[in-house]
Amino acid sequence: MTTQSRIRGNTVLPARRQPLTLHTSDGLELVGELAVPTENEPVATLVCLHPLPTHGGMMDSHLFRKAAWRLPALADLAVLRFNSRGTTSLQGTSQGEFDVGEAERYDVAAALEHAEYHDLPHVWLLAWSFGSDLALRYGLDPVVEGAILLSPPLRSSTDDDLDAWAADGRPLVALVPERDDYLRPPQARERFARVPQAEVVAVEGATHLWVGDTERVLDEVVSRVAPGRAPLPTTWPGPVETADTSAYADRTVAAFADVPMPPER
Repeated sequence: MTTQSRIRGNTVLPARRQPLTLHTSDGLELVGELAVPTENEPVATLVCLHPLPTHGGMMDSHLFRKAAWRLPALADLAVLRFNSRGTTSLQGTSQGEFDVGEAERYDVAAALEHAEYHDLPHVWLLAWSFGSDLALRYGLDPVVEGAILLSPPLRSSTDDDLDAWAADGRPLVALVPERDDYLRPPQARERFARVPQAEVVAVEGATHLWVGDTERVLDEVVSRVAPGRAPLPTTWPGPVETADTSAYADRTVAAFADVPMPPER
């Protein structure tokens, strides 16, 4: 009889994981990782754009590391995540300095170029908070099939950016926490109304960081990029690895409570 292992927050399921160095057009090297299924070809690809690095955002932010740990095995997805310029995680530090979302356009382009060069299929942006502004501003690349925004604050993205998505017509999904710190569902519906194809999903009880809501988020993501593979199973048939997540204890909101937000540009 096969032993079923319950999937928990620190569960790491089988995948082929490859450290990456992304090269930007302005000469920087960015730390990244690509996780793909162990046996099957990926059916779709997530390129992850992380939250604000000055407030703990990184490629290892909890939703993204759990996506990389689970989705290659559970949904046959490829997950590409990276540290934007000047950002540090356990994977390493990317070159350069944080530029409040301006020069980060080259970081997004480098990730998408890697996906295209390596023929990764059906590329979607999965963008969280600060990363969602990058997706709206710089994500209309020919290789991108759509974008899923998590807790979009719409701080640096403008109505012009939303209008560009509206004119383009590619799918745009916004998962908006009911108790978000920056943009809550009623305001999100108002802002995204100018994008006819935008789908705003209000998530009851959720907060900006999605603590305790990982399974809901990943189910919503997979249902868009790999229809028919959600909801995801909550157990795995066989032994699993367990990651040590203690190193992330100082990357919480509380740890950055006294750090001012960078000015908008």
